[in-house]
This record gives sequence, structure tokens and C-alpha cells, in this order.
Amino acid sequence: MNATSDELQTPFKVLFLCTGNYYRSRFAEILFNTLAEEADLNWRALSRGIATDLGINNAGAMSIDAIKGLEARSIFIGDGVPFPIQLQERDLEDANLIIALKEAEHRLLLEKRFPSWPDKVKYWHIDDLDRAPAKIALVKIEREVTRLILGLSKASPNL
Repeated sequence: MNATSDELQTPFKVLFLCTGNYYRSRFAEILFNTLAEEADLNWRALSRGIATDLGINNAGAMSIDAIKGLEARSIFIGDGVPFPIQLQERDLEDANLIIALKEAEHRLLLEKRFPSWPDKVKYWHIDDLDRAPAKIALVKIEREVTRLILGLSKASPNL
């Protein structure tokens, strides 16, 4: 079936999930959107935290490690960075593709908080700061996002 012109103009949505929507998912979202725009890809990323209530010690709207990682890639986000956003059922329903950044961590949270969704999510295996320094984790996210962009570029626009 061919897509209508409205379907081709409305971007598909990829939803990146992590625990607090503070570090990994935010980095993935902003990097994806930058690369998708450069590739003229009809996809847009959003990010959410499965359990933002667990991030009570986070300082500011976004991890300084994520901000510095983006800046090192010449992506500057400015002052209007929104605070972390808690995942809602509607976010899952509205996404065309859902990616959680660490299966061992996020599958369990999804099973507890959104029990009908864990098997509908694609999982990467990228550790949080307590298990991997930012310079390693962010390179892994960049590699996965780049692979994803390439795969979506080759895929049919009728996904």
C-alpha cells in the first residue's frame, strides 16, 4: 500500500527510554534528531523516563555528561532544556519504535509499571554512569543511533 502525502509529511516517532530521562535517553533523543534532520529522514525522536521518581538526586534538567557529549559532537542545546518527563501509556501507544537503553535495567521497570509493553520494546545494552563512564556509554549510544538512522534510511517509508 502506498502512503498518502499526509503520512509522508507526519514524522514517524522513535521513543527512547531510560530510568530517569536525564542522561542516556536525552542524549539519544537529541543526537537522533540532529542526525535524522541531516539525513532528511522522516523520523523524530522523543525520550521519557520509566521511573523519573528514582532520579531524585539529579541536578538540573539534564545530565552535564550528556550536554558535554553533545557539545563534543558540535550539538549545542542552549538554555531551553526541558526537565525529565515521566513515561505515560500514551507515549508508548504513539510511538512507531520504542528503544530502552538497557534491557537488564529497563525491562524490569516496564514489567512493573507498564506490564503489556516489555515485549514490544527493542533493547540496547548501554550502562548508566554507575557502571560505565560517559565517554564509553555515549560512544555506544552514538554507534547505536547511527546504526538506527542508517537502517531507517534504507527502510520503506511505509513502516
